Amino acid sequence: MKQYNLPNNLTVIQFRALSDNYGYLVHKGEHTAAIDTPDASLIHSILAHYGFQLTHILNTHHHADHAGGNANLLSLYPDCEVVGPANERIPCITTPAGENDVVFNSLATVYDTPGHTSGHIVYHFADSGALFCGDTLFAMGCGRLFEGTPAQMWSSLRKLKALPDDTLVFCAHEYTLANAKFAVTADVKNENLAERYQLVQKQREKDEWTVPTTIRLEKSTNPFMRADEPSLQAHFNTTDPVETFAKVRHAKDVF
Repeated sequence: MKQYNLPNNLTVIQFRALSDNYGYLVHKGEHTAAIDTPDASLIHSILAHYGFQLTHILNTHHHADHAGGNANLLSLYPDCEVVGPANERIPCITTPAGENDVVFNSLATVYDTPGHTSGHIVYHFADSGALFCGDTLFAMGCGRLFEGTPAQMWSSLRKLKALPDDTLVFCAHEYTLANAKFAVTADVKNENLAERYQLVQKQREKDEWTVPTTIRLEKSTNPFMRADEPSLQAHFNTTDPVETFAKVRHAKDVF
């Protein structure tokens, strides 16, 4: 586990779950939220370790490794408020949420980020400089388009690009090395990316975590966030960001 003490007295507990997921607890005062529920028993044990009472679940989308623990956690914490995307059917949701809704005691703003799934949402803690983005954005990657379109995902990523550069990006999987191996083949002239790839190789050789990242770092090294960059567009022989994004996403899917 790792603990981050962020501005506005927000504590974030990061932990590994399942095969490659990251889970998060967000705590302030008497309130604690689980960002998604990949493993209910593990979340329960971590809550007990810290002496926290689960008051909220903040789901990003409906996939089982993100919402599969809802019911079990509610059996242990029956008064827990379960927030989730208004445009998806997720078990146990008590508070459907969408664009610009404010949740978790007014600490987090919700943004719609369809693409990976049709109703995916993210949680932005602006006063603490933290983004919990589920499977929309990864370090040097983004989620597969299981339900959405390239235009939707590019619009979602542009929304995240507009956040402050120093925003900490808490994504939901340790996919960074695999993403980096692809990224250097797509954004071939990006020196910042080449340097980051070497760093990530060393980190993963030591089994170090590569998450969280930052908006600044993703804007400079993530090809999926750089579909409007002329050098990347030239590599994929297009001048339209949506078409560029679609080609980058297809190339990664078959990489």
